Amino acid sequence: MGTRKKVHAFVRVKPTDDFAHEMIKYGDDNKSIDIHLKKDLQRGVVNNKQTDWSFKLDGVLHNASQDLVYETVAKDVVAQALDGYNGTIMCYGQTGAGKTYTMTGATENYKHRGILPRALQQVFRMIEERPTHAITVRVSYLEIYNESLFDLLSTLPYVGPSVTPLTIVENPQGVFVKGLSVHLTGQEEDAFSLLFEGETNRIIASHTMNKNSSRSHCIFTIYVEAHSRTLSDEKYITSKINLVDLAGSERLGKSGSEGRVLKEATYINKSLSFLEQAIIALGDQKRDHIPFRQCKLTHALKDSLGGNCNMVLLTNIYGEAAQLEETLSSLRFASRMKLVTTEPAINEKYDAERMVKNLEKELVLLKQELAIHDSLANRTLVNYDPMDEIQIAEINSQVRRYLEGTLDEIDIINLRQIQEVFSQFRVVLSQQEQEVESTLRRKYTLIDKNDFAAISAVQKAGLVDVDGHLVGESDGQGFGLGVIPYSTKPGKKSKSKKMFKEQLSSSAKKEGASSPVSGKDLEVSTSKTQLTLSSKEGDVKELPLRDRETSSIEPLPSDSPKEESRPPRPSTPPPKPVAFEDFKNERGSEINRIFKENKSILNERRKRASETTQRINAIKREMDMTKEALNFQKSLREKQGEYENKGLMIIDEEEFLMILKLKDLKKQYRAEYQDLRDLRAEIQYCQHLVDQCRHRLLTEFDIWYNESFFIPEDMQVSLKPASGIRPGMVPISRLVALGEDDQDKFSQLQQMMLPEGPDSISFYNAKVKTEQKRNYLKTMMGLQQGHRK
Repeated sequence: MGTRKKVHAFVRVKPTDDFAHEMIKYGDDNKSIDIHLKKDLQRGVVNNKQTDWSFKLDGVLHNASQDLVYETVAKDVVAQALDGYNGTIMCYGQTGAGKTYTMTGATENYKHRGILPRALQQVFRMIEERPTHAITVRVSYLEIYNESLFDLLSTLPYVGPSVTPLTIVENPQGVFVKGLSVHLTGQEEDAFSLLFEGETNRIIASHTMNKNSSRSHCIFTIYVEAHSRTLSDEKYITSKINLVDLAGSERLGKSGSEGRVLKEATYINKSLSFLEQAIIALGDQKRDHIPFRQCKLTHALKDSLGGNCNMVLLTNIYGEAAQLEETLSSLRFASRMKLVTTEPAINEKYDAERMVKNLEKELVLLKQELAIHDSLANRTLVNYDPMDEIQIAEINSQVRRYLEGTLDEIDIINLRQIQEVFSQFRVVLSQQEQEVESTLRRKYTLIDKNDFAAISAVQKAGLVDVDGHLVGESDGQGFGLGVIPYSTKPGKKSKSKKMFKEQLSSSAKKEGASSPVSGKDLEVSTSKTQLTLSSKEGDVKELPLRDRETSSIEPLPSDSPKEESRPPRPSTPPPKPVAFEDFKNERGSEINRIFKENKSILNERRKRASETTQRINAIKREMDMTKEALNFQKSLREKQGEYENKGLMIIDEEEFLMILKLKDLKKQYRAEYQDLRDLRAEIQYCQHLVDQCRHRLLTEFDIWYNESFFIPEDMQVSLKPASGIRPGMVPISRLVALGEDDQDKFSQLQQMMLPEGPDSISFYNAKVKTEQKRNYLKTMMGLQQGHRK
């Protein structure tokens, strides 16, 4: 176990213009705070009520910046976490005193970020400084609201809502929340995105003490796991950092909470009261039982309160005289927390699978070593230690000399040396293969023997005969001893070969720097294995390059490119209405077809809606006429006298038929009206589709018009389908600068323009992504509500 140490307690005073200088005073060392209350004269001369208090703390932060707060409170705890020590940083205090600002900070401003984003940034900075370890970082975000557990990261698409509620579980390794999602973060920006995602899901409310009051306790946990990269060590360390933002205690008389906010305040004050009871019990050395299970907050923090961790409490207080009673209560809690002791120790774990593999390998090696030692009993000086870099370099030198013939044999010392000799043989062989291949590629241009298009082009150039053999090659006997064509003079290159070379060099110039064929390196291999394409990529990537080469060598009727049939560009761009008609018939034909289909469907739905409206109006007029006739019959019956039979009204047949007719008309009216409502919904949806198609058609036309008549012709190759640039992706004004690395220029510009320097890039990128996601979800919810209406 580690050595026992006290919990560190700091106090941060909220800045105010109405600071109570007469009642609150700080010590000279900034580690104590004194409270003085004037006696109440209305209680008489004899008044034994305490008026002075003095609290000893680890530091008092007054008018302190976010940087100073983090350097004082959290930096050492986070640094020790990467060495295997658990850590807990907790913010406690009255509502509105600045706990959330201290812990999270203002997410809109990088300079005002709080402890939590700074801790994430420090973790990833320290990981970069430790290349000898493979360190993984995971995070989780738990919310305790009204004694219920919620996962603030459950809204992520790959998590989803949990079917079973979250529960707190204890095991020998510690306390954890079953069902809480833990997310792997490979870089700083991912961690910030998860933090901002959780912050948007927190529950807040407004009252007289705080406009945005946190109504729940939140625990952001950073899990760190570090494995050594040296050899295969089975030992590794783990740690976790709990960053706790407690909900603020509040007096209901001051906050004026009502309804739901009143219920939340009751749960908050109750859980904070149980937390204080657990702290008092932990500070009492005579207490055997600690009431951790009284509430979810203390149960979730069981191994973080007085356990195996470095713990720091940051108490946020007001500096105003009106809040002095709550300030005294917060300072008493801080002084009680200083009585709690913890036993931080390095969390070392062993990878059982790796340990078994290492032991098995070591056992095999020892058995082999003993067998060789028994067979060579006269060899006493045998080294069984692993070889270092100097010994490996010496073995490599011996292997090279052995292959060159300057060394007759390699002395056998032990099993490790034999294994290393074979390993160095493999290394040398691989290096020699690479050297031979690079030499051939520098000297020759290789063509694939199965590429029939390339072979036909070479045959027409006069370099390969009908049987597929190179001209001037003997039948499998060597180089340059075959039958030479009649037109070829000794000692000079053939005319066809020269023409072929010129064709390839000209095609290479047309294709640009991406073509693997150049005039300098162009030679034809007279190897026995025929010709292969000079490229380091696979066959799948070679195919488009070969197609471009063969098409530039000899235009075939079936593979003729579209550029040849394309009419020359006019000196002045045509009017947009004329060009728009051409665009609808050529490149935009598919979009135009979809647009016309949607528009025809929309017109058909509108026509049906108009016909239905006319039928509804006709039914309504007929209903009105029938009602008038019924009213006339009723008034006539009343004038002539009504007839009753056993309490039932007796009407004539004509009136009875009109009642039945009115009933049928009402039924038809309701059915037609429902059809009209459905048609109106369809019309609205079709109108949306038509607007989308129209917008896309116009956008695609603008892109096509600019590319066809304004972009220079020498830059048109960048917009081919095989290139990496999509149409419209690059503005016309920037297309001339495609050779520059725009991404690097953007990064440099971003680093120069951001006022806080390059460290804030990940923070702002994560913030922008979170805002984009939030706006997208709002838009989708609005569209769904619109469709429902």
